[in-house]
Amino acid sequence: MPNQEEILAELGIPGGVATVSGGGGGGGGGNRSGVNADDLGNDATMEGLWAMKAMEHAEIHFNLLCAVDPRMLKLTPKDDVIYKQFRKDFPDFDVTKLDVDALKSSQAKEKWRPFCMEFEKEIEDYSFATLVRLDPTDEYSEPNTLIVTRIQFFCIEVARNREGHNDSVRTKFKPRPRTKKVIQ
Repeated sequence: MPNQEEILAELGIPGGVATVSGGGGGGGGGNRSGVNADDLGNDATMEGLWAMKAMEHAEIHFNLLCAVDPRMLKLTPKDDVIYKQFRKDFPDFDVTKLDVDALKSSQAKEKWRPFCMEFEKEIEDYSFATLVRLDPTDEYSEPNTLIVTRIQFFCIEVARNREGHNDSVRTKFKPRPRTKKVIQ
């Protein structure tokens, strides 16, 4: 998977603006570009570009689930570490149908924050905003999608793969041909 700078280069955006820290779009990583994210505000162009990349990631992920036995699928080289630590720290977290409060409430954020930080140096763009399906038996759609950090996505999807919650996707859906998005 390309890093944020490669994504921006592919989209024709110079300077790695999405790698800045601070508010907006859920970017991950430090302020490597020298741009202060707070000075950027909520730039609609950046938000649109982030949304396009997040959707592209979601399409690729779903096509993989449709084409490959999820129990055999490795999302990262660190799947074993991610899964072991996730189930140690969140043994009762239900990955079947996600409860938004289990990820987004103040109490949940307090528990997730230190967990996510453990992967800061392990997983590239660990805090990058990523789309996850609420119900693993259904496809990505507006009512079935939530924005989480990339490490939360990996925790949930690796657990779903290993615990069999993504198994029905291959029989229920077929991979869709991807089309290259054009930026105007």
